[in-house]
Amino acid sequence: MLDDSLKSQLGAYLERLQHPIELIASLDDSDASRDTLELLSDIVQLSDKVTLIERRDDEHRKPSFAIARPGGGVDLRFAGLPMGHEFTSLVLALLQVGGHPSKEAADLLDQVRNLDGKFHFETYFSQSCQSCPDVVQALNLAAVLNPQITHVAIDGATFPDEVEARKVMSVPSVFLNGEPFNQGRMDLAQIVAKLDTGAEARAAEKIRTKAPFDVLVVGGGPAGASAAIYAARKGIRTGVAAERFGGQVLDTLGIENFISVQHTEGPRLVAQLEQHVREYDVDIMNLQRADALKQVGDHVEVTLASGATLKSKSVILATGARWRQMNVPGENEYRNKGVAYCPHCDGPLFKGKRVAVIGGGNSGVEAAIDLAGIVSHVTLIEFDSKLRADEVLQRKLRSLPNVRVILSALSTEVLGDGEKVKGLVYTDRTNDTSHTIELEGIFVQIGLLPNTEWLKGAVALSPRGEIEVDAKGQTSMPGVFAAGDATTVPYKQIVIAMGEGSKAALSAFDHLIRTSAPAEQGAARAA
Repeated sequence: MLDDSLKSQLGAYLERLQHPIELIASLDDSDASRDTLELLSDIVQLSDKVTLIERRDDEHRKPSFAIARPGGGVDLRFAGLPMGHEFTSLVLALLQVGGHPSKEAADLLDQVRNLDGKFHFETYFSQSCQSCPDVVQALNLAAVLNPQITHVAIDGATFPDEVEARKVMSVPSVFLNGEPFNQGRMDLAQIVAKLDTGAEARAAEKIRTKAPFDVLVVGGGPAGASAAIYAARKGIRTGVAAERFGGQVLDTLGIENFISVQHTEGPRLVAQLEQHVREYDVDIMNLQRADALKQVGDHVEVTLASGATLKSKSVILATGARWRQMNVPGENEYRNKGVAYCPHCDGPLFKGKRVAVIGGGNSGVEAAIDLAGIVSHVTLIEFDSKLRADEVLQRKLRSLPNVRVILSALSTEVLGDGEKVKGLVYTDRTNDTSHTIELEGIFVQIGLLPNTEWLKGAVALSPRGEIEVDAKGQTSMPGVFAAGDATTVPYKQIVIAMGEGSKAALSAFDHLIRTSAPAEQGAARAA
């Protein structure tokens, strides 16, 4: 199951185990169970602290296996093979059950330990989903910390009947005590905030007591992280308020154009960004959504959704962007019920089914190519009279026998039966006729929308909703700068966002020097 390279790496990790662990396998005679047994046997051979126990007459899903401590106290389980993106989740679970400490903040770990109640979580994942490991790892850690929390991570491809019965059409999908809890990426802090109803109020109260910052960065993507690092290196008081640290990059699978790094993945890059930011004296306030911006005296005030207000001498807006929606009837109703925005995450759930991809740019054509290897048929729908993707991608697309391309088409409605998608209606723009396609999934890939609605009336925005900035990143409000995908700077790329974030921080520092100098000179003369 594991090649020599993976065995070598895993063996080195297992040397960190502080006490024995047990792998308790629930198996039958299926090929999937044989694969599971092979994986577990490989792990057992790598450490004398790991013991394998086989069971064939219990009531757990088969194949599945628990990672436990002798004598109990931890209840976490994988159903199906945790390979692909989930292999890291398996490694972390082995280490944490074996006593290796987590790197999460101490106060967050205490919050998890103090949660009161019985919480049985089930998470459906796919091995190709880059968003799933965050959820699986967070809930596994919760199960390690709190004996009242249990967790089963389930590979949807191994249990298709279960996926169908529970109407799981998007991963990660999390159930709590048998009821839907969440769909999509969540980290441990977000999960705890949802379970601990008093957490938001306590966080808001803590924020209210903070002294004004010299530079406050709103947003935690590449632009925001770069701005925070450059500001903190100047020795000035720096804060970051982010709804989700990492932003859109967390949803990016392969990154191959980040200069000097031949290949990485979004979640890995975000982890490195956060680690870099935390090397400096930066006050990171995660899970904080900005609601309003205004200038009050010598400070700029940012009001958060919690009601708390942050003050700063300068502000850098780096709120990024999100996937653009079709904005047609049925889209919101069937979101995560057949309407999806991440082909890498949700594609495996549509194996053997018919799907559509909306959008003929690079993202849309890449999605169609990827999905063609999984689903029975792909219909790519493009509004323009030609595809806009790179020619090399178009050639690959044209070579696939199960892909149909429809040009000059306007999507007008998503059809469904109340529970899941059944079809898509589009208008042929060449003759204004309406057509219906029967299908089970729709993947929307039509670009990004800037997260700037909350800034209307505060700073100048372009007709597309982007923050208007000059060559130094200055907005229309003095002391307020902006960077990244939320601005009018063209070409929405990670490397460009990082450069713009750094530039905005340098501009903010220059602003602080220039606005404080007269007061300092006046004070010197008075002395």
